[in-house]
Amino acid sequence: MKFTLKRFATFFFALALASILGCASTSTQEGTGEYVDDTVITTKVKAAIFGEPTLKSTEIKVETFKGVVQLSGFVSSAAAENKAVELARSVKGVKSVKDDMRIK
Repeated sequence: MKFTLKRFATFFFALALASILGCASTSTQEGTGEYVDDTVITTKVKAAIFGEPTLKSTEIKVETFKGVVQLSGFVSSAAAENKAVELARSVKGVKSVKDDMRIK
């Protein structure tokens, strides 16, 4: 009986450890919580850009990884580019903004 209980405890501990490590993040992959946070940030940045009438939001792509927002796509002017970056930086949770937008 003791042996079975000890074996079960070891198995349960190994399973718990594997579950925890499976949700952990690495330098190239987000953990579950980070993925959800980044999705929320992306949605808020898109909403901010969409709400700005001077920007063509359909031509700006927003991606977020570990709080770093990357803006890509096309804008009509340097002022529009600066406005999109400013809006992205104003969103809570954004650590930094990478600007890969191009002026048409």
